[in-house]
Amino acid sequence: MSDHFYFVRHGETVWNVENKICGATDIALTDRGHKQAIETGEKILSEGIKADEILSSPLVRASETARHISEMTGIPMRIEQRLIEQNFGRYESTPRDGAEFHEAKKHMASRFSTGESMMQLAQRIYNLLDDIRDDDKTYILVAHNGIARIVESYFREMDNEEFSSFGIKNCEIRRYDFD
Repeated sequence: MSDHFYFVRHGETVWNVENKICGATDIALTDRGHKQAIETGEKILSEGIKADEILSSPLVRASETARHISEMTGIPMRIEQRLIEQNFGRYESTPRDGAEFHEAKKHMASRFSTGESMMQLAQRIYNLLDDIRDDDKTYILVAHNGIARIVESYFREMDNEEFSSFGIKNCEIRRYDFD
């Protein structure tokens, strides 16, 4: 059984700069995003973070971040489809800090017209985390802010406001420990 894993959000994208919701839209890293990913690989090395494998979302902003980290650290990577960002439906490409979107994230069963609900997302991410916990490897997950929100909710109680407001920075590294 694994006792911990690491979570890294992808590097900066063009839509992050433009304050737009990326969701399942496949948006590339900026030059700064590539640099952030390389620096994250260096930080993993300098902090002595050890892992057996990097699991990455299939979206290019995450897979490129994971590739840079893998190249810097020598930790092998593979794509894990369950780490793809939530499809935010009608909110894709709209302002990330929009009041309507902030409220919409509190509606756990809403699919945002054409997307994926928080409940559907939680099912696939919780299942993945259960699989990781039952495995004997240590992983680095490279994914997205929406995924980070669900991962955080797996480990601690959050009310709807905390959940909707939760976020991490581009290329932030977080360690999660299984009890």
